[in-house]
Amino acid sequence: MSHYTKDDIMKKVKDEDVKFIRLQFTDLFGATKNLAITASELEKALDGKCMFDNSSIRGFDRMKESDLYLSPDTDSYATFPWRPQQGKVMRLICDIKSADGTPFVGDSRQILKKTIQEAEKMGFSADVGPECEFFLFHTDEDGRPTTKTHDAGGYLDIAPLDMGENCRRDICLTLEEMGFLVESSHHEVAKAQHEVDFHYDKALSTADKIMTFKMVVKSIAQRHGLYATFMPKPVGNENGSGMHLNISLTKDGKNAFYDGDDPYKLSTVAYQFMAGVLAHIKGICAICNPLVNSYKRLVSGYEAPVDIVWSGKSRSPLVRIPAVDGENSRLELRSPDSSANPYLALAVILKAGLWGIQNNLTPPASVDGKEPKAGESLPETLKDALDAMEADALIRETLGEETFQCYLDEKRAEWDAYRKQVTSWEIEQYLSQY
Repeated sequence: MSHYTKDDIMKKVKDEDVKFIRLQFTDLFGATKNLAITASELEKALDGKCMFDNSSIRGFDRMKESDLYLSPDTDSYATFPWRPQQGKVMRLICDIKSADGTPFVGDSRQILKKTIQEAEKMGFSADVGPECEFFLFHTDEDGRPTTKTHDAGGYLDIAPLDMGENCRRDICLTLEEMGFLVESSHHEVAKAQHEVDFHYDKALSTADKIMTFKMVVKSIAQRHGLYATFMPKPVGNENGSGMHLNISLTKDGKNAFYDGDDPYKLSTVAYQFMAGVLAHIKGICAICNPLVNSYKRLVSGYEAPVDIVWSGKSRSPLVRIPAVDGENSRLELRSPDSSANPYLALAVILKAGLWGIQNNLTPPASVDGKEPKAGESLPETLKDALDAMEADALIRETLGEETFQCYLDEKRAEWDAYRKQVTSWEIEQYLSQY
């Protein structure tokens, strides 16, 4: 990521003929929001004087403050390649401040920053590489999304089976124009399912990139007449979409997860970090798998994790150890999906891992590709995950009391609304029989 001062941004906006600036931030539940300004208001924005009313933003509306201020991160400067090149549109990712200039308690980006600072006090920095999966579907005559597709592709297929190849190519080219290092892209297992992987980065930059990635994917898909969705399980009896997170810690410029003498090439620190994550994973699921639909992906038979186990050989456990070593040694957490707020997701995962290091925890033995013995499993429903989250003091500490309670209340209301619904499956299954 490039580093820019306020003066750098002012100059770039003038030199590049930028006319509109989007001041972007993320709400508590992972939705991108923005306040659009013209170039004439840029200096005011860079001074942190752009205010918005949070009373209509889900999650924020439950908190005490109503007037909040956007504080742009100048290093997040980027123009939108798909927008006009004369009178360009650019964005700045913002932190959220209270009227007195202190961080807003509900700002998930600053919650992650706080956890990163805790890691730094222990001498660590966190690197994260996401694997984001998504579906490309047709829209109806009114432009609304459907689950229809002409795509017939499977894993690593090419055209003509892979009908999303051109769209995926344009997504990759757009990401590169915005400074991403795209490592690979391909068709995934399910029809209309795709994956684009970009290079790992520091935790905060990765969270920023995940939010940018989702915006790019949706914008480019729309230009191709398609709808991109990161819904975890949009089609029954098909693989769902995950957001596997490859995580490592660096200390003194070296990968703290690497030990060449270990059979899995993992250090004691890596095992301790893994043990901390496994100990808190049930509550973490409420953050990393935040939808009712998330738990329809986390079922057996569709390559998604179910049991709380790890392996250096199998590809489907909760935590997988990729066959790499040295500076590439890492843990792959396979439960998260892209409906999660990435700032909160990385915050609770990092916090749990650091807790494991601080308490010298040891994970259970690897299942090594064998069938795991009956034991603990991931939550089966959003309600189960929320119950586990409510009982987890570490997650409460990470989010802060007000944000923790707000998140919990909103998600419990979501579960309550779902359980009152009568589904088409129930009608088909029971109406004619009873």
